[in-house]
Amino acid sequence: MTRSEIRQKANSEMERRKLRAENEAADRQREIYAKIPEIEEIRRMLAQTATELSRLIIGRKGNYKENFERLRKNNLDGAHMIAELLKAGGYPEDYLEVHYRCKKCNDTGFTDRGMCDCMRRLISRIASEELNRSANLPDADFAHFSLDYYRGIVIDGIDCYSLMSKNLSFCTEYASLFSEGSDSLLMLGKTGVGKTHLSMAIAKEVIGKGYNVIYGSVINILRSIEKEHFGRAEEGSDTLESVCACDLLIFDDLGSEHHTPFYESTLYNIINTRINTGKPMIISTNLSKEELASTYNERIISRIFCCCTLLPFAGRDVRQLKRING
Repeated sequence: MTRSEIRQKANSEMERRKLRAENEAADRQREIYAKIPEIEEIRRMLAQTATELSRLIIGRKGNYKENFERLRKNNLDGAHMIAELLKAGGYPEDYLEVHYRCKKCNDTGFTDRGMCDCMRRLISRIASEELNRSANLPDADFAHFSLDYYRGIVIDGIDCYSLMSKNLSFCTEYASLFSEGSDSLLMLGKTGVGKTHLSMAIAKEVIGKGYNVIYGSVINILRSIEKEHFGRAEEGSDTLESVCACDLLIFDDLGSEHHTPFYESTLYNIINTRINTGKPMIISTNLSKEELASTYNERIISRIFCCCTLLPFAGRDVRQLKRING
């Protein structure tokens, strides 16, 4: 999906939001007019007052100030009467107002200062969904993460069951309390020990809270950015902007990519941008801390280690255990 198509989809969604809010307000108005007809009459009088006020403002003739103040007071008195009638009928005072989802732009997507934050978030969410759709995400959640595969396993003196119990609890709480200011995580461990499952379980819950999440292997994301940078991708795509702007970036399998100057500079750009803007990410890798340090330049390593909470993973390859056990 190109950038213009994403923008068009966002505009359509904003139009639907606005129309939905206005239709719901119209339904509430019909309900109130049927139950409290006095309110309809007062609102009709207020509409006439508004017309007279407009004429006064345009004409500014005669006792302009005196008439203006009289009409303004009538308007306020009428609004107060409606509020009291609604309250007496068991309704909130703002029941007849249009309840737009965004109070800043009234669901238009724009304010007098330009694009509204709600529109930016919507565009980012649509771009994230498009990237995730092509990533073929695994279906994982906390409820299906079984600690039985780690029971009784000790590797290099590490009780895998105890370690992974702590990781499961940590990740569950992380997802539950997630915000745009959450910490970044670095998941370290061999293949098949649960890094992808827990990172995707976090993603599933965070997406459910309404945040924009992008999941992807490092190599696939970097390849997409490379194609766009050198003009070999669909015009209007902007993976780099999306991965830098989303609420949570899940960078899977760090260390599996080829090492080129472009990839290294892009990787640093993404990590550095997200750190500087306070946006969290979850990085998983099959490499140890020592292997990461010998694989990447000091700028990348220092940024990763300084900003991420380390979660070591240990155990046997769960995928292989599942195949063995049928």
